[in-house]
Amino acid sequence: MTTVCIVQARMASTRLPGKVLLPLGGTTILDHVLRRCLAIPGIDGVCCAIPDTDDCDPVAAEAVRVGADVYRGAEDDVLDRYYRAAKFMAAETVLRVTSDCPLIDPQVCADVVALRVRENADFACNNMPPSWPHGLDCEAISFAWLQRAAREATQKFEREHVMPYVRNHPDARKVGLDGPGAHTTGHRWTIDNDRDYEFFQALWPRLPEGRAGWGYETVLAIVEADPDLAAINAGQDRLEGLKKSMRET
Repeated sequence: MTTVCIVQARMASTRLPGKVLLPLGGTTILDHVLRRCLAIPGIDGVCCAIPDTDDCDPVAAEAVRVGADVYRGAEDDVLDRYYRAAKFMAAETVLRVTSDCPLIDPQVCADVVALRVRENADFACNNMPPSWPHGLDCEAISFAWLQRAAREATQKFEREHVMPYVRNHPDARKVGLDGPGAHTTGHRWTIDNDRDYEFFQALWPRLPEGRAGWGYETVLAIVEADPDLAAINAGQDRLEGLKKSMRET
C-alpha cells in the first residue's frame, strides 16, 4: 500500500505573508516541516501541494531543494489540489499535514496512519477531539474517500478546508488517536502570526541537534519547564486555530 504525505503550502497568508519561507534555525520553516515528514516511518513519499501561481515559485523551489515531490494545482480549490496531488503520487493512503507546523512529530503521524489501517477506517486524525498540542495535527484518509470528496463536495468551505466532507459524512468510518491529554492542548506549536514566530525563534536554540531526531515529548518538556517561553503565544483561540489548520495555511 502506497502511503504518501501531502503537505499543502503557499506564499500568501493573511496574517503572516510568506511564512513558510521565513528563516528558522538556519533554514526555512518549510524545510523543517518537509524534513520531519520525510522522517515519518512507513511513508513512501512526501509531496508538497502548491498553487500554480507565480508567487509560489520560490515555495516550489524550496520543496524540491529539500527533496519532496511537488504538485501544483488550483489556488482556491485546495481539495482538488490535494486529490490531484494524491493521484499524481499514485497514493492509496494520504496523510495530510499543513506547512505551518515545523514541530510535526514523525511518530505521531505514523501512529495516525497505523490507526486507520488497524481499525479498517476510512479516515483517522489526532484532533477529534483535541488532545495534543496544537501544531501536531494530521489526518490520514484512503484515496477512495479523498477522490469521493473531490467529486462530491460542493460547499466552498469543503473545497477550502479539504476534509470536512469526509469528517461529516455519515458513511465514513472515522477514528481518532488519543493524545497525552487535555493538559497539553493549551500549547500552541503552529505559526500563524508574529507571536507564533517569536515563540519558534525563542524555542529553536533549545532543541537538540538533528532536526528530525526528537519528538513532541522533547518540546513539551522544554516549554513546560519555562512558563515565560510558553506565554509568548499563549491565549490564542485554539478552536479558530484548528479551523485554520484544516484549510490553506
